[in-house]
This record gives sequence, structure tokens and C-alpha cells, in this order.
Amino acid sequence: MRLIEDFSLSAIVAGFVTVLVGFTSSAVIVFQAAQALGAGPAEIASWMWALGLAMGLTCIVLSLRYRVPVVTAWSTPGAALLVTSVAGISMPEAIGAFIVCGVLITVAGASGWFERAMARVPVAIASAMLAGVLLRFGMAAFTSLQSQFVLVLAMLATYLAMRRFKPRYAIPLVLLVGTVIAALQGQLHLGEVRWQLASPVFTMPALSWQALLSVALPLFLVTMASQNIPGVAVLKASDYHPPLSPVIASTGLTTVLLAPFGAFAINLAAITAAICMGREAHEDKDKRYVAAVAAGVFYVIVGLFGATVAALFAAFPKELVLALAGLALINTIGNGLLAAVKDEAQREPALITFLVTASGLTLFGIGSAFWGLVAGGAGYMALNWRRR
Repeated sequence: MRLIEDFSLSAIVAGFVTVLVGFTSSAVIVFQAAQALGAGPAEIASWMWALGLAMGLTCIVLSLRYRVPVVTAWSTPGAALLVTSVAGISMPEAIGAFIVCGVLITVAGASGWFERAMARVPVAIASAMLAGVLLRFGMAAFTSLQSQFVLVLAMLATYLAMRRFKPRYAIPLVLLVGTVIAALQGQLHLGEVRWQLASPVFTMPALSWQALLSVALPLFLVTMASQNIPGVAVLKASDYHPPLSPVIASTGLTTVLLAPFGAFAINLAAITAAICMGREAHEDKDKRYVAAVAAGVFYVIVGLFGATVAALFAAFPKELVLALAGLALINTIGNGLLAAVKDEAQREPALITFLVTASGLTLFGIGSAFWGLVAGGAGYMALNWRRR
């Protein structure tokens, strides 16, 4: 079996880091979104069960199907949107809105219009957007020295030493060293973790115009603009080209099926996906899909244990996670910048894309990745229209 032949420790660790970063960076927003709809502990655990299962199965199936590291995630800006926009909306109405959002994502993928639109994005601009999205993670690896000097310095030293002698195992050793030092410093809070399987809670969906207008449509737009577009850009910048239509449609269909249990929106990942697509996952780019499959397995495990595993990830010091993510993404950031400035005709639009994306600009509830593409695209048209 090819999966067994392509197996590597570095890919498994990359998959674990992907899930670790994904959960520790935004799980609390999902908890807040569920609580804003009046969810109790059982419903919150069900949301984590549904989201973990949805992300895990799509990662595994799509990555094995196309032999490409396809990493999916919940819609973090979508969760933030729910926190602020569900006042006066009941849980059944919100579930109905989730299903409608999933249908819209499925149609956008199956119809092919999303893939046709993304095919027009120049590689330099897509690469610049990727570098801009990841920049703050790269910087966080070093700003974390301010609060955890010994821990982060040891991780940085380990990274440099391993990149010099055994680059394939740099991130696994960084994770090991960071965990050991955190444990010695008493910063691993494992005593608060209670292992318990999650039980899915089904909510009968209901439809209302208020929920459709204030939840379903904004959730769809935010997910496509702030999540799927950057997700495709990461794939493109990393030289992976799976058929986008069935991939996007699969995330939408998965959302529809698991929405009654709390899966509000599933989409392509961007930041966490880059971890599985970098050289740290495997030197051979054709074998990096194993990292996405491993991430899928970890996501399924997280889903089965619901909020318990989220608490386990939360037991790691914040600085350890930031340093680990930043170091894992250094090469990806460098490759993105290289591709962005290589073509002189696209250099200025690409740099505009990079700067807008890295700025963290948010307009109308849509994040900087989308506006970076808009600004870069406008710059590209302005500078190259007459020449063409």
C-alpha cells in the first residue's frame, strides 16, 4: 500500500502540529459561538465531535484521493461572526442556517465557478498572500522570547542545529525539547484534563428569514472569502493542483451532513495547511499528503473525545505553540516571498498583496487575505493592462 511506503515520522509530527495549532489558536472562539446560541456542555462537546469528524474525514479522504496534502478546517472567521450575530436566533434556526451555508458552498464547488475564478489568480499574487498570512506566525516565534526566553531559545537552538545536521527531523525535535522544558518548568497543565468520549447531540433544524440573512449568507461569504480563497492560494503557492470543484463541494456536503450536530462550516485550511505542505513534512513533495492524512486521524481522535482533547491542547504553553508554528512555517514563508518577487512584471502587485495581507486589515467582516488579493489584483491590472 502506497500510504505505508510513504509513511514518515516527520509527516506524522507535521500532522500533529497542524491539529495542535488549529485547536489552540481558535477553539475558544468555537466555544464562544456555541455558548452564544445557548449551548451547554453536552452541545459544545457535540460541536467539537462534529467538527473534528468533518475535518478528519475530509482531510483523509481528499488527501488519499488526490495524493495531495488537502487540509480542511472549521471557519474561524465564521465562528467569530456567530459570536456577534446570533442574538435573537435559536439553536434550531442557527442549525438551519448552517445547512443552507453548506448547500451554498456545495453549489459553488459543484458548479465550477469558484475554480474558474481561482484559475485567474497569478501565482505571484497567490504566493504573496500566503506569505502575508503566515508572516505574523513567523514573527511570533521570536516575539515569544519576551515572555518565555529559556523555553523558546532552546526551541530555536534545537531548530538551527537540526536544520544543519538532520533537517527532516527538525520540527519533531523542537516539539520534544519544548515539551520537556515546559514540563520541567511546570507549565504543562495536564491535571485539568478529564478523558471522556463525546456524545453527538442532534438538533432538528428550523428555517427563518432572520437566520438566513444574518447567519447563512454572511457565513457563506466569510467562509469563501476569508478561508477558501486563502486555502486555494496555499495549494497553488505550494505547487499542488487538485481539482478544486470536487474538493470545495466535498467540504460543503460534509457541512450539510454534520450541521445538525454543530458543524457550522467546513472549508480549506490556509495557515495549518501550510505546515503539511512544507519541507519539514517531507523532503519529497509527493509524499507530504501523508501529513494531511495524519492530521485527519488526529482530528477524528479530537472529535471522538470532544472538548476533552481541546483541553489537552490548551495544556501546552501558548509560547510553545507559537514558536512551534512559526519555525514550522519559515521555509513556506521564504518560498512564498521568493515566488512573489521573482517575476518583475508582477513584483509590485505581489508586494501590495503581501503588505495588505500582513497588515491584518478587516473590512465588512472579511479578513485581510481577501483584501490583499483584491488590492494586488487591482495593482496588477493597473500596471499590466495596457501592456497586455
